[in-house]
Amino acid sequence: MVQSSNRRDFIKTTAAVGVGFWAAGGVSARASRMAIDEISFACIGIGGKGSSDSADAKANGNVVAVCDIDDQTLAGAAEKFPGAAVYHDFRAMLDEMGKNIDAVTVSTPDHTHAPAALMAMRMGKHCFCQKPMTHSIYEARLMGNLAREKQLVTQMGNQGTADSTLRKSAALIRAGEIGAVKEVHIWTNRPVWPQGLEMPTDNPPVPEHVKWDLWLGPAKERPYNAIYHPFKWRGWWDFGTGALGDMACHTLNMSFMALDLKDPTSVQATTDGHNKQTYPKWSQIVYEFPALGDRGAVTMHWYDGGKLPPEAILAGCPRDGNGNLFSSGALVIGENGNLFSPGDYGGDSTNTGVVRDGQFIPQSEIRNRDARFTRSPGHFVEFANAIKGEGEAVSNFPNYATPLSETVLLGNLAVWVAAGEGPGHETVGDAVQWNAETLEAAGANEEVKRIIKPVYRDGYTLDA
Repeated sequence: MVQSSNRRDFIKTTAAVGVGFWAAGGVSARASRMAIDEISFACIGIGGKGSSDSADAKANGNVVAVCDIDDQTLAGAAEKFPGAAVYHDFRAMLDEMGKNIDAVTVSTPDHTHAPAALMAMRMGKHCFCQKPMTHSIYEARLMGNLAREKQLVTQMGNQGTADSTLRKSAALIRAGEIGAVKEVHIWTNRPVWPQGLEMPTDNPPVPEHVKWDLWLGPAKERPYNAIYHPFKWRGWWDFGTGALGDMACHTLNMSFMALDLKDPTSVQATTDGHNKQTYPKWSQIVYEFPALGDRGAVTMHWYDGGKLPPEAILAGCPRDGNGNLFSSGALVIGENGNLFSPGDYGGDSTNTGVVRDGQFIPQSEIRNRDARFTRSPGHFVEFANAIKGEGEAVSNFPNYATPLSETVLLGNLAVWVAAGEGPGHETVGDAVQWNAETLEAAGANEEVKRIIKPVYRDGYTLDA
């Protein structure tokens, strides 16, 4: 079993700059590209979020290869990336182009994040990988450990990490603005794709422009259906990570940065029920985090699918233009006030602030000289600069993205346990008792173990 890295409390100097990553472990990513003027990128997945990630790569270097399983997506590659080699299979691209590549972006469906990123990193390539970093907990730990071992520059694509409003919110909490924190509430309006579905029974032909077997990647074989590709895969267990996986790396991000919410000991979900094919239409998840350093124990509540925190704790929080609670956000409850952070990314500067005695104080009006943080040059720019030996990427795999991803994906493990009788049957699942060091759930059967650590289809490599 992959062992936990030695992540400790915030070091004073790290907290001072307010970037929220841990300096423990003593290993910084190697500055291997300082002698060159331009980073050579290969982009794996160039549709959807991959469109902006590959554009960021081009803006910060030279895109020498692009890869996608969809010919329609690849059709514009020659114009966007003149001279770039074009591939359908990332394995072939890395085998053939490896010597010409410094770094990769991985912007595929969730289930192929780890296979692509692991292969590239084992070849010594720096890696920018979209959120959630992986499809499973084991993959997240493996990627963090590999990045540390090879001293690679890495960054997960939760871009709100670079936002100054989010960073200041985290810094205010760390500086004691709302006192000791015992409770956190996080919510999202996702899913906006279908969940709680039955398996399709029709078998339409695979479109000529789609390389279906490559899209399946490490997942077990199944017939093509438009209910999976190109967008609705997020709601299927074999391919996506549901509402929690899609959004928590954003909406939980500020609270994680502020409070070091890693390695919970217990996670329990209540869901609408599901069939272990698609995620439920809604879920509520309760995490229990033990005391860590100067922080006491914290209980975190997650809500999706239209569920919201109790109205009783929302007094004084700003509302949207219709007088409703913002459709996503975070509320951190302290002994001397609550910090309210609406929106998907924690960057709503107008409506972010502290609620104290029922009164809202905008963040812009709060003066706390201990709430220090560093402004980012840009999320992707941090990654590119770090490759050149200039600073660190904050949402790096070993110290930030791995523990954040593990926390998120543990919620999905609890959701799996709360399947119940299927969709439409509210179910309170058993609490998952978690050992972060060994990546084990107490009493887990083989089915649960495969959610923690997947088995890849032949042709794809998990463990080297």
